[in-house]
Amino acid sequence: MLLSVLSFSNGCATTGRKAADNLPPVLSQEEVQRPYDKMGVITVQRERYGAPNDLKASDYEWGYQALRQEAAKMGADAVIYPEIKGERESYILFPSSEMTARGVAIKFR
Repeated sequence: MLLSVLSFSNGCATTGRKAADNLPPVLSQEEVQRPYDKMGVITVQRERYGAPNDLKASDYEWGYQALRQEAAKMGADAVIYPEIKGERESYILFPSSEMTARGVAIKFR
């Protein structure tokens, strides 16, 4: 029984990884080696606990993943000019801020 539970959880992890591998990459300007057309600007936002200036690695991971998912919905080949930042803080009970991820979706010619 334990073996079947471990196999099931391994299968789910592998499937999730494959789905993420099919998403368009986030590229720096130096990595873009061929002509492209801009499809549009992607902007994704979410609320998070913490001040805007204490971004963590997980916040950047969320931003890049969100940009990649939105680019895939558009049929883009990649995302360039990524920008992830915390904005607009509020203190009701705990400090919270709005996370914003922006990038440009592109399609290679």
